[in-house]
Amino acid sequence: MNYIAIKMLMGDKGKYIGIVMGLTFASLIMTQQPAIFMGLMARSYSFITDVGLPDIWVMDEKVQFIDDIKSLQDTELYRVRGVSGVEWAMPMYKGMQKARMSDGTFQNCTVIGLDDTTLIGAPAILVEGKLDDLRRSDSVIVDFDGANEKLAKPPLIEGGKKIPLKVGDNLELNDRRAIVVGIAKVTRTFQSQPTIYTTYSRAKTYAPRERKLLSFVLVKAKAGQNIPELTKRIRTNTGLAAYTQQEFMDLTFNYFMKNTGIPINFGISITLGFIVGAAIAGQTFYNFTLENLRQFGVLKAMGTSNWTLLRMILLQAVLVGSTGYGMGVGLTALFGYAMRHSILAFKFPWQLLIFSGLGVSFICMFAALISILKVIRLEPAIVFKS
Repeated sequence: MNYIAIKMLMGDKGKYIGIVMGLTFASLIMTQQPAIFMGLMARSYSFITDVGLPDIWVMDEKVQFIDDIKSLQDTELYRVRGVSGVEWAMPMYKGMQKARMSDGTFQNCTVIGLDDTTLIGAPAILVEGKLDDLRRSDSVIVDFDGANEKLAKPPLIEGGKKIPLKVGDNLELNDRRAIVVGIAKVTRTFQSQPTIYTTYSRAKTYAPRERKLLSFVLVKAKAGQNIPELTKRIRTNTGLAAYTQQEFMDLTFNYFMKNTGIPINFGISITLGFIVGAAIAGQTFYNFTLENLRQFGVLKAMGTSNWTLLRMILLQAVLVGSTGYGMGVGLTALFGYAMRHSILAFKFPWQLLIFSGLGVSFICMFAALISILKVIRLEPAIVFKS
């Protein structure tokens, strides 16, 4: 009976391909769109994950997410260092500034100021240059994507490719010279602005004059210290907000989830993909069943039970469902691979395979159900009607 079910399914190649394409489209949308959404949301806290060494981030209590900078006085650094259980505490400056390039154009950049002695918070991967060079006069390190895109020099000929920023090139930050001594590989951020690293003292000279310039205090707990308890102790003793790395990531993620329309927009796209896929697959599968009612009637007249017919229809649904699901997931993987070096955000964890698999399974169950009801109610006498 399984062989007969497969032959019936593939007998009309047009309808078979139509069902598979409908499920492929649904699988593609339910996998690709969440992958882009997750990639985009991961970028909202990517800077936190790149700075992986500190256990605790200390900041103003009004900060809502990583880019919501509310600066502190430098004296707060010493208060944090005085808390019991702190191994070390280092300052970090983070701010948005305009960089003036060699052709006179301006580009908004994120400037990161690192502790002058330890350079805690520096990028882990350097494509060019050495981290120690950051201690040289007027030196900065630029992220790889920014150096090749927004900070790249104009082409030599009209219509040509931009010339990537390289070690030895100059920029201007707040009318002060910045010499590129390194190119770093960092994760793209939500705003996708170029990131420039320098020392904390130099970052304060680049920044507009303000009374408070300390953005974060990066804290490492002593060995064996309970981090949640240390976090509470810092809050109590200093009156500042203190979060573990995961808590700060969650704070940023939740802010974007609650205060932007991103979840709604992607949710609508995913829902529409599911509805369209269900409509195409369900309608086509139902039409396929109607056209084969005589064959099902013959089988019933020959004594085939409803359970056997039900298994045949479920087999057909599983076959087209697995084929469409596999093609949709495969196309998503190819899309992600093709876009791996582009500005597009894309993250494809294994949980998405389960999510889209459940969606396609539901569509197949819906399509099979409406067909099963028609077959079960079928009278074998239909075979003898003209």
